[in-house]
Amino acid sequence: MSDFKRGIEIYGEHFWDFYNKQPVKVQDKIDWTVTLIQTTKIVPEKFLKHLTNTDGLWEIRVSAGNGIFRIFCFFDKGNLVVLLSGFQKKTQKTPKSEIKKAEKLKKEYYGNK
Repeated sequence: MSDFKRGIEIYGEHFWDFYNKQPVKVQDKIDWTVTLIQTTKIVPEKFLKHLTNTDGLWEIRVSAGNGIFRIFCFFDKGNLVVLLSGFQKKTQKTPKSEIKKAEKLKKEYYGNK
C-alpha cells in the first residue's frame, strides 16, 4: 500500500511468543497500534515512545481492556521498525530485565545482518 510510511519487521520469535499468548482483543489492539505506526507520519507518544538511557530502543504502547502492554522496537534504515519483544506491564517502571532482553535482541539483529 502506498500510504505506508514505515515498514515493520519482526526479529526472532520473542514478539510472536508474546503476541500468540494474548487474547484476541489484545492482539487486535496490537495490530491496530502497529498499523497506526506504519501509516501515521507523526505518531503520538501515547503509542510510540523513545526510551531514555537505552541504545535507541523505543516502546510501542498498547492499552487493551484493563491491561497495559509494551513492545520493544527500534528503527533500522530510517523507516523500518523492527519489533523485538513484548510484555504486560504491571508496574509504573519498565522492568530492567525486559530492557536488557530487548537490547540483547537488538545487538543480535545487527550481528546477524
